[in-house]
Amino acid sequence: MNEIRDAILADQLSDIGGLPVPESYRAVLVRKDEQDMFAGMPTREKDPRKSLHVEEVATPELGPGEAIVAVMASSVNYNTVWTSIFEPVSTFGFLERYGRQNDLTRRHDLPYHVVGSDLAGVVLRVGPGVNRWKPGDEVVAHCLSVELEDPAGHDDTMMDPQQRIWGFETNFGGLAELALVKSNQLMPKPAHLSWEEAAAPGLVNSTAYR
Repeated sequence: MNEIRDAILADQLSDIGGLPVPESYRAVLVRKDEQDMFAGMPTREKDPRKSLHVEEVATPELGPGEAIVAVMASSVNYNTVWTSIFEPVSTFGFLERYGRQNDLTRRHDLPYHVVGSDLAGVVLRVGPGVNRWKPGDEVVAHCLSVELEDPAGHDDTMMDPQQRIWGFETNFGGLAELALVKSNQLMPKPAHLSWEEAAAPGLVNSTAYR
């Protein structure tokens, strides 16, 4: 990760594709075996500092239509707080249901959940069928993860029966050194914004716009 970060900070983006993707990375996560830790407590007494952990996790397999992004900045949203206090429900139920969909989505059903629904960063690798993006591209990711196999989502992805919020209803979110996203979540990072400025507004602006 240090090599990748150094190349990005030195603006050597053309070198990114030649660097190996780490086998593991640091991430902010909640653990499935702790999902009942706040049971019976009032909401205001549930402390995310007790449930959120920074740990080393395995880099997920890259599938068709996906990208692995080196995260330079992320953001915290209400759904991050909800995940961390397991309210109104534990997000591990979302991951279990998504994991039953097919062999590829099974990767998301893990005993931990990497959180975060915003990022600004640099593309490290793209999966088969991705043509719009390449390693070294500076990007931001919006939070809507959608399968787009149902006609209901073709005009408005919010109507797709398989739309989910990335990092909340899916795993491998943005509060980490690496993130796994669908390539159709990616947008060019505005050149006049810092990493932090580019990472901050995505989910909240989308919510306000809708």
